[in-house]
Amino acid sequence: MSFYLFRAGEDPGPNFAELLRRVQLPVEIPVNQNIGDVRHGTTIAALRYQGGVVMAGDRRATEGNIIAHRSIEKVFPADRFSAVAIAGAAGPAIEMVRLFQTQLEHYEKVEGLTLSLEGKANQLSQMVRTHLPMAMQGLGVVPLFAGWDDRRDLGRIFTYDITGGRYEETEFAATGSGGRDARTTIKLGYRDGLARDTAVSLAVEALFQAAEEDSATGGPDPIRGIYPIVATVDSTGFRMVSESEVGDLFAAILERRSSLYRRGELS
Repeated sequence: MSFYLFRAGEDPGPNFAELLRRVQLPVEIPVNQNIGDVRHGTTIAALRYQGGVVMAGDRRATEGNIIAHRSIEKVFPADRFSAVAIAGAAGPAIEMVRLFQTQLEHYEKVEGLTLSLEGKANQLSQMVRTHLPMAMQGLGVVPLFAGWDDRRDLGRIFTYDITGGRYEETEFAATGSGGRDARTTIKLGYRDGLARDTAVSLAVEALFQAAEEDSATGGPDPIRGIYPIVATVDSTGFRMVSESEVGDLFAAILERRSSLYRRGELS
């Protein structure tokens, strides 16, 4: 096993991605020469509620107009008090999440303390910026980041563009191919001080509506038992919403829409 020693002034410190560069290990995935074969994740969303944030993502990955995977995961814990969701080229996106998780853990071990939520958001921004050459070749990654800020005692949401630009959203955000429809649904149902259960229900409704309008977004699949992944982050940490709870929420949506259709109130 090799140990790397650095001169004073060259030590990468708690920056794990920079450590990999200094020892000349790759931190990016080689570009796939056949862009049409790359799997893409689609729709992700996040919104604040009273005491935390909800993050959700559908499960479909596409290759062009083909459904490549029906149960891909797009929502991950970044650390104990934050979450990251991915849209865009699936392979590079998942690798970025893994590197981001390792970076936060590495920083905590080296410095003996955790980064602030804003510091974590800045770290992810740097990773997205480093990924820009791949994005220019059609392998763009657009994450969402959210978490609990114990300094401000509230949940916060951050969005990004492919250049690494970082933007804080005060209430909610959605991106991916169905992001517009998901964002519109959340906008219509959002209000200050939402309860946790109401926020989770609204996130589920947003993904359902996105799937109705966007063919790349996967809706509920009761036959296979596949439902979008939904997670919450509050002062107690990151927690996945159970599949049974998400399934029950979708069942309620389907029953409500079926009732409207039978009465002729839905086309």
